Amino acid sequence: MTAERRGSPPQDARHAWARLRRAGAPTPSRSNLLAMLLAVALGFAIIAQVRQTSVQGLETLREDELVRIFADVDQDGERLGDEVRELQTSLERLESRSTSEEEAQRAAQERVDALGVLAGTAPATGPGIVLRIEDPTQQVRFTVLLDAIQELRDAGAEAIQVGDVRVVAGTWLEDTTDGISVSGSLVQPPYVIRAIGDANTLAGAMQIPGGVTATVRRVGAQADVEIVDRVEVDALLTVTTPQYARPVPSTP
Repeated sequence: MTAERRGSPPQDARHAWARLRRAGAPTPSRSNLLAMLLAVALGFAIIAQVRQTSVQGLETLREDELVRIFADVDQDGERLGDEVRELQTSLERLESRSTSEEEAQRAAQERVDALGVLAGTAPATGPGIVLRIEDPTQQVRFTVLLDAIQELRDAGAEAIQVGDVRVVAGTWLEDTTDGISVSGSLVQPPYVIRAIGDANTLAGAMQIPGGVTATVRRVGAQADVEIVDRVEVDALLTVTTPQYARPVPSTP
């Protein structure tokens, strides 16, 4: 007697899921294929029509019309080229103007710095000399320092400082019981004068026969001149607003 074969449950389950997937998948019918072919054909037809229209747009024109169109294109190209050249010229002009303005500002700043050094409103540094006068008995009078300042100016000193006081055009000196007053500030021995300029020329001006150092030694004091590569003149003048004087307007 033959035993009846029965399908195992796992195999029946797999077959069931396969049938379900086939049922859910789209079935390629003739209508679907025809719709797809029509869509593709329509796309190609649209592209061909656009291209044909573009070509026919020129092919249907007369020769004189084509010549006019090409002439207009050439004129537009020339006009655009002219505009590009004008813009390039404007750019170069602006760059040149910017460079000129920067150079003018730089020159003006250098001028301001130079005037600040001469006016005593800006610190200065450079080669020069340091004159040191030892006067333990206070025999040196203000005239000696005044002569030293004048000799240094004549020798080309660009910045001078006596003690902690900046020397400018309006600096004045006088004797006091405790030392020498320089523009109202008391300076006591040892007197130290710093000057910026050509060091050898300044040193020579202090040591000429019968000059400053000779006068200092004659009254019993001691003068020493030192050539320095870097002299610091850092005392600044306090600028006050003029009460009466006004600058003259520049004429155009």
